[in-house]
Amino acid sequence: MEALWPIYGLNVADTPPDFEAIFGRGAPLVVEIGFGNGETLAQLAGDQPQTNFIGVEVHRPGVAQLLTRLKERELNNVRIFCADAVDILTNQIADGSLSGVNLFFPDPWPKKRHHKRRLVNPEFISLVARKLKYGGYFHAATDWEDYAQHMLDVLEHCDRLENTAGGSKFSPRPTHRALTKFERRGQELGHGVWDLIFIRRADDL
Repeated sequence: MEALWPIYGLNVADTPPDFEAIFGRGAPLVVEIGFGNGETLAQLAGDQPQTNFIGVEVHRPGVAQLLTRLKERELNNVRIFCADAVDILTNQIADGSLSGVNLFFPDPWPKKRHHKRRLVNPEFISLVARKLKYGGYFHAATDWEDYAQHMLDVLEHCDRLENTAGGSKFSPRPTHRALTKFERRGQELGHGVWDLIFIRRADDL
């Protein structure tokens, strides 16, 4: 953290940062929320050098792991916030500025009394939609069927977003979303995985 945060880290500011200046170029901007150990984000950044990525994670050990991955792979198209995702989207990301938002395997809070803690709710999805450009995407994935259905219901009720798979359907896993060790282990145990990909509608639709 001490050595690599000054290179890849972003500190919370009073106004949204100038990401073109930070990256030294204009490019599509994608945010990954809760990147865990950074495995998927580093893979995406390596596979899509034409895209700028912002990772948001509150767990410092996970941030440290991603910093190490970025240094080892010499990736320059990722910057990191170590902060709450809702706060970052609200205060550090300009409306209509994102080409995509990724949310892979968020905490499902499986006990019913904890469902209110789940990140995906109508207020959060409304916030995400506001930050997306027209045609920008929101891509979520989970291995909890109950949470998958919950997310699908919430997303279907957001009139700013459109399901790329058609009404009330889940999407097949796109090839660009690399399988994580966690996901591969789950598949070996027979766990299912559900992907949801929605895009931001244009105002006249």
